[in-house]
Amino acid sequence: MQLWHSLLQLSVLASTALPTAVAASAWGFTDATVSVHTKGAGVGAGFKEAIPDNKALSKPVSLGSADTLKVTLTAQEGRTAKRAHQVFLFLQDPETGLDISYPFSVKDNGKSRIELTQKDLPVQFLSVSEPLDARVLIGSFGEADAYNGAAFKLTVARNPDEPVPTVESSRYGKLPEIHHIFKADAQSPPLVITLVFLALVLAALPVLGGVWLVLGVNLNHLPTAFKSAPLPHAVFLGSLFAIQGIFFLYYTSWNLFQILPAVAVAGTVAFVSGSRALGEVQGRRLAGLR
Repeated sequence: MQLWHSLLQLSVLASTALPTAVAASAWGFTDATVSVHTKGAGVGAGFKEAIPDNKALSKPVSLGSADTLKVTLTAQEGRTAKRAHQVFLFLQDPETGLDISYPFSVKDNGKSRIELTQKDLPVQFLSVSEPLDARVLIGSFGEADAYNGAAFKLTVARNPDEPVPTVESSRYGKLPEIHHIFKADAQSPPLVITLVFLALVLAALPVLGGVWLVLGVNLNHLPTAFKSAPLPHAVFLGSLFAIQGIFFLYYTSWNLFQILPAVAVAGTVAFVSGSRALGEVQGRRLAGLR
């Protein structure tokens, strides 16, 4: 009985301590280093310092115009190295409160790295007088608390002989005039090509006439056709010549927007008058006239 009582007490103590242990789990980092390498410098030159685990570096870090800032760390949840969902380097100007975040490149084992130059910084950071606050932000899904702690102070070193870039912003002001450059109008083909195709079309007309004669065209029906339906035949032929004239104007002077309405009107007239003319031809065919 006393044994069961002792086991019950141990179970109660374990159940009360378990949530505390789970809640105590939090994100952090280890094996963190910050280094500054100058372009053109030899191997081993530059600045390199280890950042204490989950603490800030005591000495400031200087970043020149030709330098590259590199920060590496291993994200861990509790004491276990893991890949965090979000790992950022957070830079902030303590005077103005302006801030910006840069994401780390994170591997599955939690190892993270980031490289920055002055070109990656906002223009406003290039003229600050005080060092920037650099913080590390680590967070992910789950119950573990996110990490948000100071890492080091970043001093942006500028060459005094080089002008500091400025931000030009114009709100509600006059903007420069916009000059539109339109595409050049379509040009007609060279005259030689046009004459070649015209010659081919004219050469096909005798061939067409010969085919009509072989098939037995009867020109004697022309007076009968124009006598039975003079208006449809005349309008139909006139609309065909009008369409050809529109195409000639398009080649010489008109543009596409000018010929489209004209072709639409002439085409409609040709369709209506052609239907009436074909009706007259059908009547003669049904009457046995060939």
